[in-house]
Amino acid sequence: MQIRTDLALEESELLTHNNGIDTFTKRTADMKITRMNIKDNSAIDREKGTYITCEFKALTDSFTAADERITEIGSQIRSLIPENGTVLVVGIGNHNITPDAIGPKTVSKILATRHIRGEIAKTLGFDGLRSVCTLSPGVLGQTGIETGEMIEGIKSMTDISCIIAVDALASRRLYRLGCTVQISDTGISPGSGVGNNRLALNQKTMGVPVIGIGVPTVVDAATLAADLISPDNEEESDKLREIVYYNSRGMVVTPRDIDLLVDRASTLIGMAINTALHPDVSPDDIYALI
Repeated sequence: MQIRTDLALEESELLTHNNGIDTFTKRTADMKITRMNIKDNSAIDREKGTYITCEFKALTDSFTAADERITEIGSQIRSLIPENGTVLVVGIGNHNITPDAIGPKTVSKILATRHIRGEIAKTLGFDGLRSVCTLSPGVLGQTGIETGEMIEGIKSMTDISCIIAVDALASRRLYRLGCTVQISDTGISPGSGVGNNRLALNQKTMGVPVIGIGVPTVVDAATLAADLISPDNEEESDKLREIVYYNSRGMVVTPRDIDLLVDRASTLIGMAINTALHPDVSPDDIYALI
């Protein structure tokens, strides 16, 4: 059966060889950061590009705006975005469904500055801030409009140089839920975390660079069960996996404390995006503004 995951790192872990993939790993700020450059996607079902995975211990309420993880993740995001121009930050997902609320909750913590211009900006000390706007489009079932269609409408009215799209993802490992961030320059597919892919958001479809940022909040039930099944008899193992796959199609598993995981992870990502977009402003000052 197919192992389902939205993390490029987890897909690479299943490979017998990493031909066509350059991988660099470092440990910093109490995190493990893996930077993968996929040059040949014949061995892995991923678009060619850069995938950065930041793994850290479970977040607690004690982390602050000065947390080193915010600065480090922010620098990883900044390495993928253009230096100049207006950036649109899009929070994908349904805020009414907790595991799918990473995007909307993150956007609520982004410092929007596009509307602050001229003398007002100088008076408030915002003239050095980058132009940033945000969008929390909801989901197709709520609006009847594709996220990509909304972004196209905004692009026709504004001069956007880059899009940062934040969404929930699915992992194959429970220990990665809420404490793993994937950043890529290949965009994102809305609904990927719950197996309901919509129009992909990437440079080809949007016409500008699209940076995808995701946090895994669910594990596919069939994938989890299959990982736990390991009988000695290979024939029996295949039979059990077939039964599990049939009975758990469409089911996902999420932790009991998912609300805390989503709140903490969205704060971390939101602050990291802010520091990436406004490197000359201290995280403490940004935190005070939002």
